[in-house]
Amino acid sequence: MRELNLDRLRTLVAIVDQGSFAAAARALHLAPPTVSLHISELESRIGAALLLRQRGQVRPSGVGETLVARARQLLADAEQALEEVRRQVQGLAGRVRLGASTGAIAYLLPQALEAVGQAHPGIDVQVMVLTSEETLARLSGGTLDIGLVALPQAAVDGLEVKPWRRDPVMAFVPAGWEAPRVVTPQWLAAQPLILNAPNTRLSRLTTEWFAAAGEHPAPRIQLNFNDAVKSLVAAGYGATLLPHEASEQPAAQPADSRIAMRPLRPKLWRPLGIACRAGQPEPATRHVLDALWRLKQLK
Repeated sequence: MRELNLDRLRTLVAIVDQGSFAAAARALHLAPPTVSLHISELESRIGAALLLRQRGQVRPSGVGETLVARARQLLADAEQALEEVRRQVQGLAGRVRLGASTGAIAYLLPQALEAVGQAHPGIDVQVMVLTSEETLARLSGGTLDIGLVALPQAAVDGLEVKPWRRDPVMAFVPAGWEAPRVVTPQWLAAQPLILNAPNTRLSRLTTEWFAAAGEHPAPRIQLNFNDAVKSLVAAGYGATLLPHEASEQPAAQPADSRIAMRPLRPKLWRPLGIACRAGQPEPATRHVLDALWRLKQLK
């Protein structure tokens, strides 16, 4: 059987609701021959009579009743689909898939998500914890809309990566340690260390920071989850190097009193960028991008 045309189904439902071909033609603003043609085509495709004409009245046949019931649902579904698409086109609704590291998710994204939720409650932002490499691969493959990635990144065809923030990397040490006011690579390399896993951009940054001072420390453990790293620092297991993303004031101390934060000498920065596909984004994606750009902090 060939596919069913929604306009033909709409004509069938109108005839049943209005009680006649003429009334349906008036309700649909169609010429009476067009209404007759719609029903003729439907009956030809179905292979059975859909309407019974008796004493000036039109009512559905048994097959017609079944088709009318399904047609009402199909027409309602089609209208709902159009409404959902209209809302997305207007930027009132939509789904935005975003990839970022755990640090960005914990300390930066909540501010942007709160702003999006207040201004555009119909937008659903789905967040995935990904490395920068995974984020760019998914953006390129079309399974992600926005990515927060460490910089620099090699150019990828079809993607735009723009600088977003440059947050200071700080030393996080157990509060009970006798740590200097400013931490150097030499002092930190002599301590038990908890560092990021080697497949991350932050790991490469910190390795280069140590190496520039002639230090090549071996960490006690390597993790990708910053909150887990901080929990180990709080327990006295070791010190770490992490970006300070929670505040514009680098001297502010962590919320956990068991952790002390110290600036580095020489200073170290972790730059982040916003990645998305080139071209004009969908309205929902643009709203999320706007909220992220309002958090821009380049020093």
